Amino acid sequence: MVIPINRTMMGGPPAANIMDHMPFMNVLPYGVCISMANPMVAAATAAALGVLVPMPCLPMTFIPWLPGAPTVIMGNMPLTNNTSKCQCLWGGVISPTLPGGSMTVESP
Repeated sequence: MVIPINRTMMGGPPAANIMDHMPFMNVLPYGVCISMANPMVAAATAAALGVLVPMPCLPMTFIPWLPGAPTVIMGNMPLTNNTSKCQCLWGGVISPTLPGGSMTVESP
C-alpha cells in the first residue's frame, strides 16, 4: 500500500519508491507465516511438539525494496519496478505481480 506522500500517481494508484517498505503502513499482513525464524511460529510449533503451526503474517520489512529503478527518481529515491523485492526479517521475500496491484510472497 502506497501512501501518496510524494503526490505522484502512476495511471491511478500512487507511485512507490524503494522507501515504501514500512510494516503495517506500506506492507500489510496477509495470510500465514511458516518461517521458523518467526518467534510466533517457533513457539507455536514447539508447543505442538514439533509439528509446524503457521501463525498470522506480521510483516517485518525493515529493508528497502531492491533494486528499484535507478534512473527514475521520486522523493529523492528510486522508484520500485517489477523486479523490486522486499525482504522480510523472518526470511520471506515479497515481489510485485501486477504493477499497482497484487504481490506474491516466497516463504523461506
